[in-house]
Amino acid sequence: MAGAQLAIVNGAGYDAWASKLVDANPSASRTVLTVGDVVGVREGGNPHRWYNPDDVRAMIDQITAAYKKIDPADAAFFDAQHSTVLSGNLKPYFDLISQIRASYGGTPVGASESIVAMLAPALGLNLLTPESFLDAISEGNDPTAGDKATVDAQIRNRQIKVYVYNSQNATPDVQAQVNQAKAAGIPVTTITETLVPAGASFQEWQVAQLTALKQALAQATGH
Repeated sequence: MAGAQLAIVNGAGYDAWASKLVDANPSASRTVLTVGDVVGVREGGNPHRWYNPDDVRAMIDQITAAYKKIDPADAAFFDAQHSTVLSGNLKPYFDLISQIRASYGGTPVGASESIVAMLAPALGLNLLTPESFLDAISEGNDPTAGDKATVDAQIRNRQIKVYVYNSQNATPDVQAQVNQAKAAGIPVTTITETLVPAGASFQEWQVAQLTALKQALAQATGH
C-alpha cells in the first residue's frame, strides 16, 4: 500500500480495515477511490455494490479516469482498455442481464440475503423476501420469527418462482428454506459473496451465476 498510486476500497462499512491501512500509509500523490462514496452509499447501506451492474459500470469509469489522471501521457491507452472491458470482457455479463430482464421481468423470487437485493432490480425481478430478513442473514443476526414465517409462507404457497441463496452463508434458517423450496418444486440457485472458483475473473464468476439463474427462471416459468 505504501507504494500504491491508486487504492480502491469498498467502503459503506464493508472493509474498514482497508481505509485504516490507507490512512496508516499516507501519500500526497495517491488517488483513493472508495466505492461507497462514488456510488453514493454510506455506512449502513448495502455494501455489496459489485452486484449492482450500474455501480460496476460507474467504477470502471472512475478507475479509468484515475489512471488517466495518474498517467496522462497514456490516456489513449486507458480509454482503449475501458472500451475493451465494457464492449468485450464484460459483454456476456451485460448481455445476460438484459436477456433476463427482457424474458423474466416481473417474476417473483425469494432470496436468503441482501446481495440478491443488489441484483434483482437490475434483472427486473420482483424480490418478495422482506428486506429485514435479507439484512439479518447478511449481518449474521437471527431473523425475526415473523420474517421467517413470511418467507416460509412464500415458499409453501409457491408465491415465489425461484429461491436464490448465498451458498457461502447457508445458516440453519437458510438451509431449511432451501430444503422447503426443493420440496415444493421451486428451483433453487446459488450466488456467492466472493469469487468462485477463487481464481475466476469477475466476469466468469458473474456469468456463471447469471446463467444458472436464467436456467432456474426458465425451468420455473416454462420459457
